[in-house]
Formats: sequence, C-alpha cells, structure tokens
Amino acid sequence: MSFEATVHAKAIQLDQLVLDMCAEAGSGHPTSALSLGHLVTVLMYHGMRWKPEDPTYPTSDRLVLSEGHAVPIIYAACADLGVRIGREGNQRPMTVADAKDLRRAESEIDGHPNPMEGFPFFDAATGSLGQGLSVAAGLGLAARRDDLDKRIWCIIGDGESREGQIWEAVDFLVDQRLANVTAIFNCNQYGQSDKVSAQQSPETIGKKLEAAGVMVFQIDGHDPRAIREAIEKVQKVDRVCAIVARTVKGWGAPSIQGGGWHGKPATGEKLRQAKDELGTRKISLTSSLTAAEAPRIPAPKPHASKQFVAREAIGFSQAMKDHDFASTLATGRFATRRAYGLALRTLGQANPDVWALDADVKNSTFAEWFANDRTLAPRYAECRIAEQNMISVAAGLAAAGKIPFASTFAKFLTRGYDQIEMALNSGANIKLVGSHAGISLASDGPSQMALPDVAWFRSLSTMTDHRGNPGCYILQPSDAYAAYALTLVMAEYEGMCYMRTFRPEVEFLYNDRTVFNLGKFEVLNEGRDLLIVSAGYMVHECNKAISLLDLQGIDATLVDLYSIPFDTDALLDLANRNGGNILVVEDNYGAAMGSAVADACTDSGDAFTLHQMHVRRIPKSARTEEEILRMCGLHASQIAARAAKIVGVGV
Repeated sequence: MSFEATVHAKAIQLDQLVLDMCAEAGSGHPTSALSLGHLVTVLMYHGMRWKPEDPTYPTSDRLVLSEGHAVPIIYAACADLGVRIGREGNQRPMTVADAKDLRRAESEIDGHPNPMEGFPFFDAATGSLGQGLSVAAGLGLAARRDDLDKRIWCIIGDGESREGQIWEAVDFLVDQRLANVTAIFNCNQYGQSDKVSAQQSPETIGKKLEAAGVMVFQIDGHDPRAIREAIEKVQKVDRVCAIVARTVKGWGAPSIQGGGWHGKPATGEKLRQAKDELGTRKISLTSSLTAAEAPRIPAPKPHASKQFVAREAIGFSQAMKDHDFASTLATGRFATRRAYGLALRTLGQANPDVWALDADVKNSTFAEWFANDRTLAPRYAECRIAEQNMISVAAGLAAAGKIPFASTFAKFLTRGYDQIEMALNSGANIKLVGSHAGISLASDGPSQMALPDVAWFRSLSTMTDHRGNPGCYILQPSDAYAAYALTLVMAEYEGMCYMRTFRPEVEFLYNDRTVFNLGKFEVLNEGRDLLIVSAGYMVHECNKAISLLDLQGIDATLVDLYSIPFDTDALLDLANRNGGNILVVEDNYGAAMGSAVADACTDSGDAFTLHQMHVRRIPKSARTEEEILRMCGLHASQIAARAAKIVGVGV
C-alpha cells in the first residue's frame, strides 16, 4: 500500500477512536481532534524520532500540544502505539481501553494534556491557549545547551494564534535562532463560537511569520505526502521554520462539521453517522504504520550528575568579597534585589543546571550579574518585554530538567498569572523573582508597585502540588543575608517558589550564621505584650516601631515571617506568650500575609486578637519611602500608635 493510503487508513482509524472516546466521556472536542488526524499520524508514526515504550528518552523529539483541547487525537495514537503511561514506578503500555477512560476521575487520560497525572509523553500542562510555543522554546533552549539532537514540535490552533504570547514566542525563537523548534499551525477556520477572523487565516498567519523572519511551509493538512515533505524540509533547514496547515474541523464526517460542534461529542445516531462517514473515506483497512518506521533515535551522551546542595555554595559575606563588594559589605547596607543577583551568579557557578531569564529589566533585578558572566551567559535567556512568554519558557526549561530563575518587576509578573498556574499544573520546578515589590518603590507610583501579588501567590500556598508540597512558597526576605540565603534554598527545593525583593538599600539584620528554611520565620525581638508579624521591607519599619513602643513601656515581640506557608504552631505559641495579641504589618493589599495568620488562628481553635495593617488605598508617587509609608498609614509612628491602642496604652 502506498504511503498516502497507509496514512489515510491510520488517520481514519484514530479519528473513529476519538469519536468513541468523546462519546464515552460525554464531553471533549472531537472535531478539533479530527482536523489533526493526518498531521498527528504523519508526525507520530513517521516524522518524530521517539520511543513509545520510553517517551521521555533524553534524545527523543518532543511534541507540545498548545491547542490542548484537541488532545484525544494524541491519546488515540498513543493507545495504538502502546505508549507507556502511569505514574513513576507503576507504568504500563496504553491501551484502547485506557483511551476510553478519557476524563474519568481515576484515569491518567485527562481532559487536557497533563504530565503530572501520569501521561509523561507531554512535558507541560496545556489547554489555556497561547502558551505551548513558549514551552517548546524552553525545551529547545535546553536541548541546544545540552547538545541533544532533538526537535520540539508544537501544534497551535488558528484561533489561539490571536493570543499575543504566540507572537512573543515567535520573536523569541527568532532572537535565539532556535531552529530545533517547529510550530505547526492547524488552520481549521473555526474557533469555539464562530469562524476565526481573517487575521487568523492561513495566508495572514503565514505572512506574519515570514515578516518575523520565519521560513514558512503552507500545506494541505490532510495531504499525507505534503505533510511528510514539509516535515522533511524543516529537518534539513538550519533556521526557524513553521508549517501552516489548512485543515477541516471534523474532517471526514460532514455531519459534525461547521459551527456548533466545538466541545460537543457525537452520540447515539449522530455517532453512528459520523463513524459511517469516516468509513466511506477509508481507503484500506489492511495496512498500518508502525513505530518502527520512525527515524532512528541517537543514544544520549553519558552525563554524570549528583544531587546539588545549594548550601554548599559560599556564604553571602564571602561572595561579596569575591565579587569586589568588600567595601559595600563594610557599610552594613545592601538591597535585597542586589543580593538576589549575587546569589544567582553564585548558583550559576556552582550548578550547571541553573538558568536565568529576565524581561528587559536585568539591570534592575540584577539578573545582569548572571548574564554578564562569560561562563554563565549561555544559560541566560533575555525574554524582553514579554513576561508571559518568559514564564512558559521557564516551564519548558524545567521540563528539560533545568532550574530556571525568571525575574522581572513583581508588578509585571501579574501579567503571567495564567502561565504561572499552568506551570504549577505541569509540576514545573520554576523560581519566580519579583523585584521592586510593595510601596517602598515610592517615586515610580502604583503602575510599578506589586500590591495584590502576595494575596494571589498565597492562594497557591493553601493547596498541595502533585508532590504533596505547598503549591508555592512565597518568600519575602528583609535583608541581603536573607535574600541571598533564600535564593540558594529555592534552588534546592523541587517545586515553585516566588520571592519578592525591593529597591531600597537596607541595613543588615542577619549574618552568615543565620539559617533560613522554607516554612520558617525569625524572631528579631522577644516581648510579652504584643506579637508584631511582618516581612520584607516592613520589618525595618516595624523595628523602628519597636523602639517607639519601648519608650511607652510596651514590650513587643517582632517576627520576620519571611515564608508563607510557615510553622503555625510555633507562631501561635509566640502569640500566646504575648497575651494572644497579634498585629500583622505588610506593604501590599490585604488577603495576604494577614489572612494567612488569621487562618492559622481560626484553625487552632484558640482565642486570639488579630489586627492587620496593610495598604488600603491606591497609592500615588512620593519622593521618599517615608512619604509613601505615611500616605498609606504604615509609617513606624503609625504602627506604634496602632500597637499601643491594641494593648490599651495611651487610649
């Protein structure tokens, strides 16, 4: 049988299984999947170099399905090929019966791609549209750095190509000359509720790509020979390429084509009709492609690895001296953002898996100290003003076994909340660092201040990830020693972390002997009347308030709650020793650290009196930190007055 006939037969076989899977589940997106039948068949049975029995083999090509709702066609191929599925230690070849468990609560066959649910063929969770090409870029970066001869394929829907992140990723691919990443645009003309705009036509998408510097191959996405030729061409060209494929949503089954069928399975008589229509298109049932027809996969190069222990890296004081900051160290002041840059460079020198990414503010986050180091520069990726792309690229690097630190202004990370959550769903071991956090930024005003970020990230700390750990640790170092140490701790931990740094230079509160751990806190002053809880820049303001309270005869305890989650029992023990009185002070909007302490109090069942001081208005620019603190009611004198009122002094 000819190649074309064989591909048609296999694609239709997979399409019919897709219809059955979605009908069994009572949900899904079969028509989107059918538009990909031929592309997936040629790619997975012929074009990709990979092992179904070992889908994570180091040199295997990878496939990122950005239009994650079309995943049933991938599942159908994996069931046919016997791809290994299941969680580590309990894997088995996938079967058609597994495929028909689509969307069951106990099944590995999730509604959208998700490697953490037991489907390691994928590297990242997708389904929130527009993110896949960035993930593919991260995988491509890692493969090139590791000198692995592998290609990353990414399938993108025409409707999702409206998303700006797609074009952020295209720019990034061209900037980085990532010829090992190939985007395949599935142009089936329909979105969810209507036809796509003419701006998302195959012709226009192709012109946009060419204008960006991409070599484009326009094909009929249901022509096996055209698909094969395009795949073979991109494999031979040393430049960024894309395939733009014209397809039909619901190909082969006219009764479920057109509008009104997105996300709707065919059932009953409609299912029988659609399968019959596909049957009439089937050229032959006597032949099929097999995995053996795929190109040979090169063996991975030997790689010796050992468990990295970040604490074996040099301490803050020695790092300062080694990098010509001895005189600065002697001043006793250093910004936390600078300490992060120093720690990042130290980590990069100690561990070849550490990467740094930034979004055109590396001279403010101090990621530039990593980028400007000649030995580390190959592991730095400048993502420019495209934060969403940066986060998803970091997720791709993490999927390739790297430890990416992605930094920008904390305010700008809010643009990537969706990408961050998808990275969390993927189990991505990414470290996010937001500088210029809180109101201490002062003069630049609220457009540059991160104010709701702690509340949002704190919500991720209230659940557990696939490893059983908090979904995300939020870290707010108050001085340079803490920022340096916590950066090292983040590198050791497998899971998501978010660290806030701030712009002002602040005095040292700690030294090299202080040990910082996720989930812990530091007691800076022990008292008996009131527990003041703070973090980050506000610890310094609370320190000043402690001195003012001393003059009034009020003996307060001050805790630097640098980590959320934290040791709730230990914190509440301190509160009990201070009469059950707690004052939480933070320089961001509410529902954040104060709410975390409030939850701990209510969960304990004990009686506490809790007061919260946080930013309760939209700030504006101010010339100094003192002005902005007074504006927002968070100056040391205002903190002291509130504390005195709580304990009944001066009322």
